[in-house]
Amino acid sequence: MSLHEYLVSRELHDHDHPFYALVMAAMRKADDVNLDKLSRAFPDVHEELQRRYDAPGGRLPDEEQR
Repeated sequence: MSLHEYLVSRELHDHDHPFYALVMAAMRKADDVNLDKLSRAFPDVHEELQRRYDAPGGRLPDEEQR
């Protein structure tokens, strides 16, 4: 890990992003090895990310449009 990555992690923390949003973002950025690790640790999050990726606008069929 670099100083830059540490400082970015502080920024992310300070913005108070939801935990699962950070996990999904990590999955999007991950290489194959790390994606495998994340998807094993958070299988439900990985499945939802895939479903939302394939859905128009990320909206699942059972969600109301706002």
